[in-house]
Amino acid sequence: MRGMPQASRRGFLKCAAAIGFPLVVPSTVFGANAPSNRVTVGKIGCGGQGSGLGGVGGQIVAACDPWKSRREKYGPGVRAYRDFRELLACDDIDAVVIATPDHWHVPIGVAAAAAGKDMYIEKPLGWTIEQDKAMRAAIKRYGRVFQYGTQQRSSFHCRFGCELVRSGRIGQVREIIVTAPNSGPGGNTRPIPVPEDLDWDMWLGPAPWSEYTGCAQGGGSWYHCYDYSLGFISGWGAHPLDILVWGYDTHLAGKWQIEGTGVIPTEGRNDAVYNWDVRIEFENGVRMRYTPGSDHTRFIGTEGWIDISRGGIAAEPKSVLQSTLGPNDVHLPRSSNHGLNFIECVRTRGTPVSNIDDAVHSDVISHLSDIAIRLRRRIVWDPVTEQIIGDEQARRMMDRATREPWRV
Repeated sequence: MRGMPQASRRGFLKCAAAIGFPLVVPSTVFGANAPSNRVTVGKIGCGGQGSGLGGVGGQIVAACDPWKSRREKYGPGVRAYRDFRELLACDDIDAVVIATPDHWHVPIGVAAAAAGKDMYIEKPLGWTIEQDKAMRAAIKRYGRVFQYGTQQRSSFHCRFGCELVRSGRIGQVREIIVTAPNSGPGGNTRPIPVPEDLDWDMWLGPAPWSEYTGCAQGGGSWYHCYDYSLGFISGWGAHPLDILVWGYDTHLAGKWQIEGTGVIPTEGRNDAVYNWDVRIEFENGVRMRYTPGSDHTRFIGTEGWIDISRGGIAAEPKSVLQSTLGPNDVHLPRSSNHGLNFIECVRTRGTPVSNIDDAVHSDVISHLSDIAIRLRRRIVWDPVTEQIIGDEQARRMMDRATREPWRV
């Protein structure tokens, strides 16, 4: 495949030797019959969503997870690693699927870009705004293919709805309402023994050190712990916020004023914001409201509204949905399968439907919402300089301290 790293005998033998594989390799692997058009994939994060994603259409040749049972579940044909850096050193891997807990997404993604790997990264993107910016810079610096795990972009009705909004079928956008499922309190705070199956220090990675309380054992309980995630304000909100950005250019709307309320639990392990109510006023006069609820994005214009969810689309007037888009209307990138869209772009060096720029634009909304809630005051965001202005404490919250050696 022109323009992308190919499997090499040296790289394969290096990785095989590193984990003790016998160095007896079938001649078909490197000979004239080699499957030169396949995309080889390394899985980084093999539980939960990572398990469901599989190889997104490529051939899984390696798996990495701090849980031994998860990385070894693919069988003897897939090399197993505890440390993602060993997987990234293998030059017979074209791309990686990163489906770790949220706090690991960008540190692994930046390392993958530097190692010459294309990547499919689960949402949300960064642990902080500065991580978002670092991930985008790495993708562009190293010329890597990036697909964000906002799968609704590969649904016809989501694309069509955003095309209708961008093509002016509801007039000028005046208000946007976004809802996403809520986080909540709870979670064990008592230390318990670390499972023999788990490398707890590696699971923690850049997050603050803590005693093990069971949050890594499945069921997504870490989703609502601020040390590892912002909670569903970003973890689930990434989906409807992505539709917002696909249908409307928030980064071109002038400065933002963000204010919000929410509850931060004071008991239990969970301490991510829940019951949030965020309001954003863009300099051009458009207003946005973001609250818990089902997964929806509603665009309200001067001539009607369009409501998009992963389950369907609605509009008022209903006739809007019977519109035919002409050659002079807006036509967004098309995909009918999110994973295969990524694999095809790895082959062609095209841009996947969920690109890095839009990933950053949507993820920033959740981070700014969280910062405004935690500070309990209005903050102002300049999307041109990508800085919070006039508030040094809020600006410092655009980044977090990380444990060594995991600084991005």
